[in-house]
Amino acid sequence: MGIGRGTIAALIVIMAFLLDSAIGDPQNRFHPMRMIGGGISLGIKAFRNAKSKSPAIQFIVGMMLTLIIVGVSFAATYFVTSGLYRFSFWIGLIGEAVICYFLIAAKALKGESMKVYYSLAAGDIESARKNLSFIVGRQTQNLSAPQIVKAAVETISENLSDGVIAPLIFIFIGGAPLGMAYKAINTLDSMIGYKNDDFEYFGKFAARLDDVVNFVPSRISALLMILGSVFVGADTKRAVRIYIRDRHNHKSPNSAQTESVCAGALGLCLGGDNYYHGVLIHNPTIGDEIHKPCPKHIISANRLIYAATIIAVVLLSAGGVIFSVLGGTGYV
Repeated sequence: MGIGRGTIAALIVIMAFLLDSAIGDPQNRFHPMRMIGGGISLGIKAFRNAKSKSPAIQFIVGMMLTLIIVGVSFAATYFVTSGLYRFSFWIGLIGEAVICYFLIAAKALKGESMKVYYSLAAGDIESARKNLSFIVGRQTQNLSAPQIVKAAVETISENLSDGVIAPLIFIFIGGAPLGMAYKAINTLDSMIGYKNDDFEYFGKFAARLDDVVNFVPSRISALLMILGSVFVGADTKRAVRIYIRDRHNHKSPNSAQTESVCAGALGLCLGGDNYYHGVLIHNPTIGDEIHKPCPKHIISANRLIYAATIIAVVLLSAGGVIFSVLGGTGYV
C-alpha cells in the first residue's frame, strides 16, 4: 500500500479519538472491558472458593490471573486484527481503529462528571452525590457541595492518564493488541488492586504492574495538561509550581502527577482525608485553596483534559507521519 507503519498508527489514533468524541463509550455486554471484567470476576470467584490463607499462594494465584488475563487480551486482539488485515488492509485499519475507540474514554469521563455538574447547578445535592458515586471510590452520601466538586475534579484529572493518554500511547506503540493489554492491566487494578482483607496479596501483582505501566504515561499526561492549560486560560505558572511541589503527594506513585497540575491550574486544594468503605483514609493535600470549589470547576477540569488530549493526538499523529517519512518501521 506504500503507507508507513507510523502513518498507520497516526490514522488509528486519530480515528479512535474522533469516534470517541462523536459517539462516546457504548455500554453493552460485548464491550471489551466488560468481557475482560467478566474473566476477572471468574478468577475472583475461583480464588474465593479456594479459600487459601497463605499470602504467598494468594500472591501467586493473583499473578497467574493477571498474566492470563493480559496475555489472552493481547493474543485475542492480535488474532482479530491480523485476520481483518489479511482480508483487506482498509477493513483491517477501520476494524483496528474501532477496537481502539473502545479503549479510550474522554467523552465518557466528561459525560459522567457533567452529570454531577448539572445536579449541583440545579441545587439537587442528593442527585449529585449519587452521580458522583458512579465515578469515585469514596463514600459520597455525606459530602457537601464543595467536597463533591473536589471529588469530581480529582477523578477527572486522575483518569486523564489511564483513561485517555496512556491508552493512546500504547495504541500508538503497539496498536490495538498492546492497547488492549494495557486496559486489561488497568481493569485488573480497578477490580483487585486493593489493600484490604480480600485482595491485599491476591491483587498486589496487578496493582504493582499497573503502577509500572502508568509511570511514564502519567508524567507525560501531566506535561500535556500543563501545555493544555495555556489554551484554556488556566493558571499555567501555578500549575507548574504546584506540580513541582505536590506531584508526589499521593499513596500512588502516579495519581498526583495530573492531580497536582489540575489543582494548580484551577487554584484548588485537592486530596485530603476521605472515607472508603467506612474507613477514614488519611491522604496529603494537593494544591492551595486559592478558590472555593464550585460547580464551574468541573467544566474547567474537563476543558483542561480535552486540551491535553487534543495535544496528545496531534503530537502522536505528527510523530507517526514523520517516522514514516524518515523510513521508520517499514511500509505495508
